[in-house]
Amino acid sequence: MADILEVFPGGRRALFRRYHLGGCSSCGFSPNETLAELCRRNGELDPEEVLAHLRDSHEQDQRLLMNPSELAQALNGEPRPHLLDIRSKEEWETGHIAGAVRLTQDNLQEIMTRWGKDELMVVCDHTGAGVLDAAAYFQGHGFTNVRCLRGGVDAWAAQVDPAMKRYRLQ
Repeated sequence: MADILEVFPGGRRALFRRYHLGGCSSCGFSPNETLAELCRRNGELDPEEVLAHLRDSHEQDQRLLMNPSELAQALNGEPRPHLLDIRSKEEWETGHIAGAVRLTQDNLQEIMTRWGKDELMVVCDHTGAGVLDAAAYFQGHGFTNVRCLRGGVDAWAAQVDPAMKRYRLQ
């Protein structure tokens, strides 16, 4: 499963959404378990069907990703997208994209109730590793136009704003 999740980073989310696999101790799986083993012990699922679902989900995830140059263009246009930064306070203080809102417990309710469900929302993090899960959360709450910054603010700093301070997490 480790190899599958490396190829399909959103695979855990996709497996849980369709098959309820990987979300708890009774349906979880280990990194060294094969897809065939997982399918066999979960109702004799067809591994080819499960793999096809993982591929389809991965393709859908890829369509949500927005390159830094696309975001820069959107931020200069009208209507301006909502830019939601899901990084920690310390990362945010290191540097952030102008106009972004940092997600906090305090402003989550405002986002849910005041941001238009059909308005473009772009989610960003440090390297793009966690944005698809965040996008799925907001889609699950009725947001229909959620995109994700490919490569995160690190890619933004490298491609759009070289003055932005870059950092590495340890």
